[in-house]
Amino acid sequence: MTGASSGIGRAFAERLARDGHGLVLVARRGEVLDELGGRLRAEHGVPTETLVADLSIEDDMRRVGRRLTAEPFVDLLVNNAGSGTYGALSDLDPEGEADEVRLLVLATVRLSQAALPGMLARQRGAIVNVASTAAFRPGPFHATYCAAKAFVASFTEALYEEVRGTEVAVLLVCPGATRTEFFERAGVDTSRLPTVAWSTPEQVVDGALRALQRRRAVCIPSLGNRADLWVRRWLPRALVRRLAGIVGRRSFR
Repeated sequence: MTGASSGIGRAFAERLARDGHGLVLVARRGEVLDELGGRLRAEHGVPTETLVADLSIEDDMRRVGRRLTAEPFVDLLVNNAGSGTYGALSDLDPEGEADEVRLLVLATVRLSQAALPGMLARQRGAIVNVASTAAFRPGPFHATYCAAKAFVASFTEALYEEVRGTEVAVLLVCPGATRTEFFERAGVDTSRLPTVAWSTPEQVVDGALRALQRRRAVCIPSLGNRADLWVRRWLPRALVRRLAGIVGRRSFR
């Protein structure tokens, strides 16, 4: 499980440990990761392994990929690691944008490709790729993030069809606004978002695991987000883009 040290990744780890699953936890913050792994072992009696890795770095990506092909086998891969760079593209650090693409896009592809052959050979397993409702709209002032999540969405739905008829499941999870550290770290003003727009990480994980059990392709955990996306589908693309630009300017002033 990547991005395990906080937010949705931490909620996945806690829920899976509570359900009795052993864990391989991957994140950049070693101290936080070790604390989480130790606590989950003590509270739930499950084996935990920690891998400190920055998945925007090629060597770390390859190292985690090698773990996915080694014993004890990983039967559920959760690609959740993520970060967002926000602001006008012309003002952002080019290396930061490249790191974001490597983390959100390349790492998801590499780790999925590492895990999938073994799962197919063993005739069991699942891959859960966490994207965002941002995957379904253009994102002025967070253009790279939304485009990367759109890639994850298309990639994951394609994998779902590739493994159709096998015992391996693939799920795309697209949460909306979720109460994690993500927005604060990105410097995004969320004060205008109504309370009903928010989900907790635990709600996202509950919805994802239900969808995975039902062998669904896509999970949008919040009813409000599903309604929002349904409305957007019927609006002219130019209007959706224009509205996103207005919201973006207000959020990043």
